[in-house]
Amino acid sequence: MSGDSGPVVVKTRRGDVECAFLGSGPAVLALHGAMGGYDQALLLARTAGVPGFRHIAPSRPGYLGTRLSLGRTPAEQADLYRDLLDALGIERAAVMAISGGGPSALQFALSHPDRCWGLVIVSSVCTRVETRLPLAWYILRITARCGPLVAAMRRKAEQDPERSARRSIPDPVVRARTLRDPEAGPLLRELQRSTFDRMPLRLPGTENDVAVTRRDQGFALERIKAPLLVVHGTNDKAAPFAQAQILAARVPGAELLTIENGEHVSIFTDRDSIRARVGSFLRAHAPAESTTPRSS
Repeated sequence: MSGDSGPVVVKTRRGDVECAFLGSGPAVLALHGAMGGYDQALLLARTAGVPGFRHIAPSRPGYLGTRLSLGRTPAEQADLYRDLLDALGIERAAVMAISGGGPSALQFALSHPDRCWGLVIVSSVCTRVETRLPLAWYILRITARCGPLVAAMRRKAEQDPERSARRSIPDPVVRARTLRDPEAGPLLRELQRSTFDRMPLRLPGTENDVAVTRRDQGFALERIKAPLLVVHGTNDKAAPFAQAQILAARVPGAELLTIENGEHVSIFTDRDSIRARVGSFLRAHAPAESTTPRSS
């Protein structure tokens, strides 16, 4: 399967994985973060990704149409990604992951080094997160299961996208510039809307991701062999910038793109610079034959 698609069910040896596709070329597995799904994985590909690559955008376990039982730990999710590539007949892929998708992307590179030709880790973590969860998280867990409340929240976000963006982009100048941008603005608004769509089906995976980041990761980062690009904002409150510094320091040959004063949504506020760097990184490391079908 290639080209662009809506969501489809891919049958793997572990179970059904909901997945969508964008573009053609060397394979890039796009992994969304909390409150995500295949739709937000596609948003990641459209926001930080570049043409010339085949983006594979699954709903990770616990999100939308992929059951949480298919992979609760980074190791289980990494094996599921391998099985997904097998089912699609893909030999090797890069992995581009944001936020809560980062731990399983790192594990994929460690568990299946022969299947990973590159890593792009955006606004994510590699060690245990010690910061307390915000009150907004606990409120979200309650409201997400109440349909009328979710509908009201979605209407407010659609009617006033500027207000909806204040929490993630506190700087009014940066916020206004991003929302006015003819490409980044619509992408950010699409992210805001998608979070409210089928919200209860995004909650199990989100709760699992939160639990994962509050445990000791124990990644042997020095053993990662795939080329790595780390993208992170210095003002990221959800994933502290120190996480990116640790990752870049411990993985041999890692590159770090620092977004000065960048928040957790830097892929929107600084889209042009991030996209340019991601594109040059992927083109530099893409193998000539990355979508060759595996022999059975």
